[in-house]
Amino acid sequence: MKSTFLAMATAAIAFTGLATPAAHAEGERYVLVSHAPDSDSWWNVIKNSIQVAGDQMGVEVEYRNPPTGDLADMARIIEQASASNPDGIIATIADYDVLSGPLSNAVAKGIPVITINSGTEEQSKALGALMHVGQPEHAAGKGAGEKAKAAGVTNFVCVNHYITNPASVERCQGYADALGVELGGQMIDSGQDPAEIKSKVMAYLQTHPETNGILTLGPTSAHPTLSALDEMGKAGTIHFGTFDLSGEIAEAIKSGTIAFAIDQQPYLQGYLPVVILTNLTRYGVVPGNSINSGPGFVTKSNIGLVEKFAGEYR
Repeated sequence: MKSTFLAMATAAIAFTGLATPAAHAEGERYVLVSHAPDSDSWWNVIKNSIQVAGDQMGVEVEYRNPPTGDLADMARIIEQASASNPDGIIATIADYDVLSGPLSNAVAKGIPVITINSGTEEQSKALGALMHVGQPEHAAGKGAGEKAKAAGVTNFVCVNHYITNPASVERCQGYADALGVELGGQMIDSGQDPAEIKSKVMAYLQTHPETNGILTLGPTSAHPTLSALDEMGKAGTIHFGTFDLSGEIAEAIKSGTIAFAIDQQPYLQGYLPVVILTNLTRYGVVPGNSINSGPGFVTKSNIGLVEKFAGEYR
């Protein structure tokens, strides 16, 4: 279903471009800069998507990121990308205060910029970017909280493995808002080391036995949390929702340990900007609106439709 949508979207953009004759540029090159550390496997889907888009459009797409996830390093990478004069830059807005300068400077140089994933449409507009392709994070967290509330969750823990990214806090905040509680100590700064995450989750559950809801923000925190629940004999006894998909998360949904995964469709976050920027470069056309790639909820009822693509295209 998704591949059909992508084909239609690509065809629609290309067809629009036919109305404006333009020379085919040679050697088009785009750079995608993410905030993700090398250890974050979730970004493999976006890496795959830009490879597919680059092959289909006949362009070069470079993926760059700060190896440790340091945002100051990411800002420098954006500056370096801008200095190389690509035909376009695709970047996350992991922290507006840190990244607004380099991204605004790229726009001022005349480099088309599309923001993805982290950040908001409003922040993207303030930077002068063409559009934002991503998921409204507070709304996604609130949707997760609404499902948890309907399931009877009253006390929760939000396992935040990237607390320096404001978007991750928005997810936890939305969840708390849906439950009608203040967000405080229920959000734990877990770090990204699997053993440390597992230890912190176990410690929290031991000191807060009333906890009946868990929200994790991606495979980095979900996988160790699953391990913690298994070791404590609590798997399937606590309502568990997560963001994003992986093979392990898919299996946990099928077994009933995880109630749902929020799919922000990262494939679209990588694929669509490459297609859009290529058509802008070649034909001078661009959609007039930002694109919400999510949220979508994957549950036991529909996991069969997406699990074979988990971690690769979903």
